[in-house]
Amino acid sequence: MRVVVDRVLCQGHGVCESEAEAVFSVSKKGELTVLDETPPEALRPQVEQAVKFCPTHALKIEED
Repeated sequence: MRVVVDRVLCQGHGVCESEAEAVFSVSKKGELTVLDETPPEALRPQVEQAVKFCPTHALKIEED
């Protein structure tokens, strides 16, 4: 799996970080950093929750 961010849609709410802190980090300025673009399969449930609950739908999962 690969995490993809639409930087135009992302507003830095930080929901993704709260769902999968090993994969996402949001700065105090609201800038998203993807810490691991290809996280291990064990983190899939957390990444799926981050995608699901992103308020701007800026995240998606692409399968390798």
